[in-house]
Amino acid sequence: MSSALRSIFTLPLRGLSWLGSQGTRAVAAIVFIAAAVPPLGALLRPYVTEAILVLLCISFMRVDLTALYGHLRRPALVATATAWTTIGVPVIVGLVAHATGLTDRAPGLSLALMLQSMASPMMASPALAALMGLDATLVLVTLVTATAIVPFTASLFASLFLGGMLSISPLTLGLKLLGILAASLLAATIIRRLFGAEAIQRHKQPIDGFNIIILFVFASAIMGDVVGDLMAQPVFTISLAALSFAIYFTLLAITTLLFRRIGTERALALGLMVSQRNLGLMLAATSGALPPTTWLYFAMTQFPIHLSPYILTPIARRLTARTDATSAVAGGSAS
Repeated sequence: MSSALRSIFTLPLRGLSWLGSQGTRAVAAIVFIAAAVPPLGALLRPYVTEAILVLLCISFMRVDLTALYGHLRRPALVATATAWTTIGVPVIVGLVAHATGLTDRAPGLSLALMLQSMASPMMASPALAALMGLDATLVLVTLVTATAIVPFTASLFASLFLGGMLSISPLTLGLKLLGILAASLLAATIIRRLFGAEAIQRHKQPIDGFNIIILFVFASAIMGDVVGDLMAQPVFTISLAALSFAIYFTLLAITTLLFRRIGTERALALGLMVSQRNLGLMLAATSGALPPTTWLYFAMTQFPIHLSPYILTPIARRLTARTDATSAVAGGSAS
């Protein structure tokens, strides 16, 4: 019986390990499969909150506490990066939206941009940074600090810039975000206590594979209407897709330039984190009660989020190789 049970579990674990080994290719494929099978969207949309909770739990579960404490002993860089992603970005987006009249002319799009800017970075950012060969530890520490304060900053900026655009009050938004994060952290802590950090690290690839499946659930849930919207209003849909790419790479470029003094490779890692916003967290906090344009823009953002790691990986690896070569030359000269 035990041999039969092992055989039953071996095949799924091998499948998850294979999926986890595909890395950025699997992440890129998700967005196309999700868009190509619209019925999955209708089937999975009710489970957006659950998918976000699982993704958050997996990310908290895998936090390297030693690395976290090490970076927190040198808090200046982490504090600056956290302030930029949680305060600087939403302030700039909010001021631009109001100055250009976007809030009055296109409230659904303005709401989408503000929620995007107010969101914490994606919990998958450290994993994607690691897949690209970038400094995942710095991303992870900044992600943790940004996520910890986002219930408070999001509530503040919702009251400053959103007015009555949300179906819930800014305070309720902050409390819901806090509840979602607290529940995920509690579940992750219990799992770490039960299985241990070593076991979690040992099963890295199957966990990566499971993470990709949950990412697929989330992407399908918010992209179920993309094909229909593209057929009904092609110019508008393509325009939103172009806007999502423009905002993604603008945030990536500005952040990389702002932090270039710490090294291009580490600055690019922070740029990747800042450009990948956790829109699922905002969807979960608002229970999906958002205008159609906001939903459509959120769906379009999945394309740069899922495709850019695959596109940027060769650049990141060249930067890493150049940094390693420079360090080796410096080390040789010193000796």
